[in-house]
Amino acid sequence: LQERGALGFERHYHVTDPFIRRLGLEAELQGHSGCVNCLEWNEKGDLLASGSDDQHTIVWDPLHHKKLLSMHTGHTANIFSVKFLPHSGDRILITGAADSKVHVHDLTVKETVHMFGDHTNRVKRIATAPMWPNTFWSAAEDGLIRQYDLRENSKRSEVLIDLTEYCGQLVEAKCLTVNPQDNNYLAVGASGPFVRLYDIRMIHNHRKSMKQSPSAGVHTFCDRQKPLPDGAAQYYVAGHLPVKLPDYNNRLRVLVATYVTFSPDGTELLVNMGGEQVYLFDLTYKQRPYTFLLPKKCHTSGEVQNGKTSTNGMSNGIHLHSNGFRLSEGRAHVSPQVELPPYLERLKQQANEAFACQLWTQAIQLYSKAVQKAPNNAMLYGNRAAAYMKRKWDGDHYDALRDCLKAISLNPCHLKAHFRLARCLFELKYVAEALECLDDFKGKFPEQAHSSACDALDRDINAALFSKSDNAEDKKGGGPIRLRATGRKDSISEDEMVLRERSYDYKFRYCGHCNTTTDIKEANFFGSNAQYIVSGSDDGSFFIWEKETTNLVRVLQGDESIVNCLQPHPSYCFLATSGIDPVVRLWNPRPESETLNGRVVVDMEGASQANQRRMNADPLEVMLLNMGYRITGLTSGGAGGSDDEDSSEGQVQCRPS
Repeated sequence: LQERGALGFERHYHVTDPFIRRLGLEAELQGHSGCVNCLEWNEKGDLLASGSDDQHTIVWDPLHHKKLLSMHTGHTANIFSVKFLPHSGDRILITGAADSKVHVHDLTVKETVHMFGDHTNRVKRIATAPMWPNTFWSAAEDGLIRQYDLRENSKRSEVLIDLTEYCGQLVEAKCLTVNPQDNNYLAVGASGPFVRLYDIRMIHNHRKSMKQSPSAGVHTFCDRQKPLPDGAAQYYVAGHLPVKLPDYNNRLRVLVATYVTFSPDGTELLVNMGGEQVYLFDLTYKQRPYTFLLPKKCHTSGEVQNGKTSTNGMSNGIHLHSNGFRLSEGRAHVSPQVELPPYLERLKQQANEAFACQLWTQAIQLYSKAVQKAPNNAMLYGNRAAAYMKRKWDGDHYDALRDCLKAISLNPCHLKAHFRLARCLFELKYVAEALECLDDFKGKFPEQAHSSACDALDRDINAALFSKSDNAEDKKGGGPIRLRATGRKDSISEDEMVLRERSYDYKFRYCGHCNTTTDIKEANFFGSNAQYIVSGSDDGSFFIWEKETTNLVRVLQGDESIVNCLQPHPSYCFLATSGIDPVVRLWNPRPESETLNGRVVVDMEGASQANQRRMNADPLEVMLLNMGYRITGLTSGGAGGSDDEDSSEGQVQCRPS
C-alpha cells in the first residue's frame, strides 16, 4: 500500500458506479444541539470539522465515529463556515458566522486567537488556498469579499472585491472558493444568476500600481476609481436565466448562488443556483449563451418584428447568424444519417417507448446515455429536445434549444429540429427571433409551411408580438432586462453591464433537487475524477448524478427536513452530510450482504417531480407544505398535453424520430 503511485490509484478508483449504488448510512455523529451548517475535511481525511447554530465547532475522528474536540467559538450567532488553515498541521481552524465575525482558533489550546469584525452583515463562507498558507478570504452579505493575512499584526482585513460598486447596495455575497490547481483564481457566488471568477494576482498587481501612482489620491486597498483591472473578472450564467429574472421576481422566487466549487483538476466550476438547478461550467472550452437580450436601444414591436436588429454583428436573440445555424437558401434535401450501432439503436428505441408513454425524464436519461456514446448523431439530440419540450421543467426549453442547434449543426436538413427551434425561441420569450426562425423554416421546408403546427405557432407568435403584454413595457426603460435596476440602491454600473454581456454559458445542468428554502445549500463533485455530482435538497434528500450524462442515479434520505451540506472524503468513497438535524451523517458503500437500505428513495422520478412543483409553488404554499399541510392544485410541471403540433404523417411531428 505504501508503494509509489498507490495513493493515485486509490483516488482514481475510489468512487465507482457499484459503490454509488450501494451507498448507505454508516453512522450518525451526535454532539451538536442545533442545525449543522458546515462541514470540512482536513487534507488527509482523518479529521472532520463541523459548525452549528449552537455556536460550537466539533472536530471528529469520522473513521472511528469519535468526537475529538468541542469548543465554543466565541460567536454569538449561527456558524455558517468552517475551514482548516493549510500548512498549519490541522491546528488552526477558521469560522465565519451570522454575527458578521470571522474567528481564528488554535485547536491545540482550544482558544480563539484572532477575531475579525470588519464585515457588517452575516459571513456565509470562508475560503483557503494551499499556495497562500497564511491567507484566507471571506464572503458576506454586505457584498464584500475580504482578504486576511495572519502574518501581519493588524487585526483588520482588507477588501479584495466590493460587489456593491458593481451591483448596488443590496447585493449579497453568499459563497466563494479558490481553484485547487491555480490558487490565483477565486470564484464568487452572490445574489442573482451570475457567478464571478476573479484573478487575485491581477487585482493585487493593479492595486499596487494604483498606490504607486502619484495621482492615486487616498491609498486604499480597494481603489474607488477603478476597483478591478480589465480582464480580472469573468462571469458565468445559465443562458436562459437573465431573461427569466423579471418573472421570477414577480413570483417572489429568488435566484442566488448558494455554493460554488471547482473540480479537482480545476477545469470546471459547479454552482448550486438557489431557486433553480445545479449547473456545471467548463472553464477551458467556454461557450457563449445561445440567447441574448435586446441591445440598449429600445425598439418597438414593429422594428424588431423580423428580427433584423443586431449589435456588433450579432443577432439580438440567437447565434443563428454567427454560428452558421441560419437556414440556407433553397429547398432542403434530407441528408443521410449515420446508422447507430445495434446496442445504441436499442437504447434509442427504449427512449422512444418511454416518450410514447409520456415518461419524459426516463426518455431524456436514455437519450442522454446514447448521446454520450454517439455525440455526433443529430437524431438523438433532436429526440431529446422533444422530450425536454414535453417535460417543461425549469430550463428544459433552453436545453431543448441547445439540442436543436446541435442537431442542426450535425444535420442542416433536420426538419424537426428546425421547427422545434422556433417553438423553443417562442417559449423562451424571444418572439421576434422565433418569427424569423419560423420564416426561415417555411422557406427551407415549403411543404410544411401550411401545416397545422406551423399555423398554430405563427398565430402564437403574432399574438405575442402585438399583444398588450408587459413584455413590451419592460423593454421601454432602455437597456436589456438583465441589466436594468429597480432603484438607486440596486443600481448596476457600466462595468457590470459589460461583464454580464460577456458571460459564458453552462456545459451541463442537473435536475431533481429543490433549493429554495436555505441559502447555504451545497453541491459538490464526488470522486477524484469528478465522475459524480451530489447536492442537498429541501425535501430532506440528497441527489447523486452522473456528471457526463447528467442522469440521476441515486437519491438518499439524509435529513428529516433539509440537507444543506455534502462534503466528500478526499480519498475514499465516503461522504459526510448535514442539515437541519443536529447530527452529522456518514455514508459509504454498504456490504452486499446487508439488508435493504431504508434510506434509499426508490421513486427518484416522483421525488424529482415533487421538487419541481415545490420550486414553482407560491412561497406561502411551500411554507404550508413544510408544516405538513397538503396543497391541491399545484401544476405537475411536465406531464402536460402535446404542443400544437399535428402528429400525422407528412406534418411536423412532436413524437421522436
